[in-house]
Amino acid sequence: MTARPVLRVKPREGKRARAGAPWLFSNEIDMPKGLAPGAVVNVTADDGRSFGTGVFNPKSLIAVRLFDPAPDVALDEDFFAAKLGRALKLRASLYPAPYYRLVHAEGDGLPGLVIDRFGDSVVVQITAAGMEALKDTLLAALKRVLAPNRIILRADAPSRSLEGLPSYVEAEGSGRITIEENGVTYFADAAAGQKTGWYYDQRDNRAFMATLAKDKSVLDAYSYTGGFALAAAKAGARDVAGLESSAPAVALAEEAAAAGQLKASFIKTDVFEELERLGAAKETFDVVIADPPPFVKAKKDLETGAKAYRKLARLAAAVTAPEGFLFIASCSHNIGMDRLAFECATGIARSGRRLRLIRASGAGPDHPIHPMLPESAYLKALVYALD
Repeated sequence: MTARPVLRVKPREGKRARAGAPWLFSNEIDMPKGLAPGAVVNVTADDGRSFGTGVFNPKSLIAVRLFDPAPDVALDEDFFAAKLGRALKLRASLYPAPYYRLVHAEGDGLPGLVIDRFGDSVVVQITAAGMEALKDTLLAALKRVLAPNRIILRADAPSRSLEGLPSYVEAEGSGRITIEENGVTYFADAAAGQKTGWYYDQRDNRAFMATLAKDKSVLDAYSYTGGFALAAAKAGARDVAGLESSAPAVALAEEAAAAGQLKASFIKTDVFEELERLGAAKETFDVVIADPPPFVKAKKDLETGAKAYRKLARLAAAVTAPEGFLFIASCSHNIGMDRLAFECATGIARSGRRLRLIRASGAGPDHPIHPMLPESAYLKALVYALD
């Protein structure tokens, strides 16, 4: 048997990994020559301490992603089956129906992998070279543990370029999926829609905002395929409007509204422009929801993105009725909760409104956070009561 390559962490480097984080950066290790992306390695410190079993990628700033704290662990079908089985057991204890995020990357000990489950269909998203190299083994384990009728492979996340990986999608049949969540049935396109086709991370936040919606008027900015809007309509909102820039997403939201006999309308529009128009027309809504795409995609975008959140908060507050509620979320892990809250509060104040923060939250429990990897706690959501 060929000895597994050993990567060494430089003296006094790898502080986060020494504390239990699953990443090692290229400047923290003695970079080897001749190792291909996806090579399975053992990682040790200069003093001989083992960091465990990882996967190496010389093309990425994150040079090693650790899969197990023990060295010489075989990343075979049994390994993946055990990890998937553990993830499945957790979700089964959380949700009565098979609609959830089954694997949340490092939060479930599987770096570079996300799996969302939609009944008998699963969407697999691979974002790292190590997981790409192990794809066939992973899929074999997935079929063994879950036996899904359909697997849709989304290997088209923009972050793959940072790993030196190509972009592609593999779908067995149509990418159309049905989601059951909080008593509402939604439709999405898992082959061509955003991310895996759906955002399970907002499940609990959608349920909370729905409790505020009964007999109220609701505006859902960045409504995608109707997540917050249809939950509000189901909860008895008097009037619901959704704003979304994607025509296919609008069509799916309208279809779900019709199928569920829910009163909601959707408009294809630029959200910032429509909020400006509504504000100028003095139109207001009792509940306003703003769940935009990431404004801070990288650290270099922080200041520009922070200004965008401030502007969004100002415009959204201007169309929130007196004694109304305003929800603002960020899925950008590069902006922290404190900074997001500051920018939102500043924007709301600049609209001339007084505010009280009544709820701060993140993703649901099917998105477990790695305690030593703050990047895995990417979602931040704030709910304000406005005077």
